[in-house]
Amino acid sequence: MESPLNQVSLDRLRQRTSVKWRQYPEDVLPLWVAEMDVEQAEPVQRAIIDAVRQGDTGYPAGTAYAEALRDFAKARWNWDGIAIERTAIVPDVMLGLVEMIKLVDADLVVVTPPVYPPFYMFVRSMGLPLVEAPLTNERLDLKVLEQTFKHIRARQPVFLLCSPHNPTGTVHTADELTAVADLARTYGVRVIADEIHAPIVSKNTTFVPYLSVDDRGLSLMSASKAWNLSGLKAAVAIAGPAAADDLARLPEEVSHGPSHLGSIAHTAALRDGGDWLDAVLDGLDDNRKLLADLLAEHLPEIGYRPSPATFLAWLDCRKLGDDPAKLFLERGRVALTSGNDFGTGGAGFARFNIATSPEVITEAVRRMAVSR
Repeated sequence: MESPLNQVSLDRLRQRTSVKWRQYPEDVLPLWVAEMDVEQAEPVQRAIIDAVRQGDTGYPAGTAYAEALRDFAKARWNWDGIAIERTAIVPDVMLGLVEMIKLVDADLVVVTPPVYPPFYMFVRSMGLPLVEAPLTNERLDLKVLEQTFKHIRARQPVFLLCSPHNPTGTVHTADELTAVADLARTYGVRVIADEIHAPIVSKNTTFVPYLSVDDRGLSLMSASKAWNLSGLKAAVAIAGPAAADDLARLPEEVSHGPSHLGSIAHTAALRDGGDWLDAVLDGLDDNRKLLADLLAEHLPEIGYRPSPATFLAWLDCRKLGDDPAKLFLERGRVALTSGNDFGTGGAGFARFNIATSPEVITEAVRRMAVSR
């Protein structure tokens, strides 16, 4: 199958009305927010259209989404740790994280920057203190994490684990995650994992679900990123065996938030969208190589290490100043996400969305090279 990343023209993309295509003027190439430039997978299109034709647009019900995720996890990751009775459908991953933080009665949150900006936004909106344990060389630094956990003065600290990591694309190893779980048990920290990018991992790299190493953990998963379903809200909250009682306390009204149409779409993606996803993964591998080659030729001062996960590239542009994204936007009309939004360690970096066509990536790098 040809990669879906090669199938949509720029003119057609500009007809879209989502935030990616409406945040900036039409002369800007938008490579910032995590939307993919694809036509939707045919099984997902069919499921949505059939539901609308049947008038099946009411409130969500049932466990089909969780069952589809369970089967996907078994087939893709050889993990059979999703028990349907330890799942719940929530509106989306970030709102699910907020609910999980409430369930464990957290009074402090640890993050590992540079990390997904809404971690900061949502935690601060909850009025909770936030502590950083920065990555080292784009990986979890277990010594830093232990020192952070050891010196926390809180009744119930929580560690928000981003896995795979956004923005670096790092895939945490089984040894790393096991060490995190051991530290969490030692210091009384609860771990809540954002695993929304889990399906977007190169075929030669192993994704390790966090709950496979921590029975006290909580996880949020979704088909949202892998199948470009951000506008169709739904996610699955999963509890490890020792966290089942926590998830059981989830307020009933939380189940009112997910979109029924979203749940239908996500279920179809997980059950029948595997071939489409594989073609996307192949296209992303090609785009990582293309971006690396283009930067080496036209912008050698930018550092980039292709990562095996997500569709986001983390560019080291520190030689160009503290906010290169602003420079690329103003002079090159290319919109990237500023590294300053990702916490400690983000200054001088920019996040580049590679889930687009090779032609768009090539034009973006050309513009960036001219703008510096």
